[in-house]
Amino acid sequence: MPAKPMSPQDRSERARIAAHRLHATHDSRQITSNARSAFLDRFAREVDPDGILAPEERARRAAHAKTAYFRALALKSAQKRRGAAQAT
Repeated sequence: MPAKPMSPQDRSERARIAAHRLHATHDSRQITSNARSAFLDRFAREVDPDGILAPEERARRAAHAKTAYFRALALKSAQKRRGAAQAT
């Protein structure tokens, strides 16, 4: 007999359980190191697409690009929260 399809809520809860099991048995930093590295490399490529800057200058500019990215996210979030608060 075929298994009964899971509801989206059950599937989501099952995924959460699996994630907790994974992080209970492995170092989270190791699991996500490749993803974090790729994300941070994005800023270096953004500020120096041709790779002509000195490594120190590329790192300095990439740090500013990363800060700008996260500050823009924070601004959008604050604007959304203000809009939601005004709507209620």
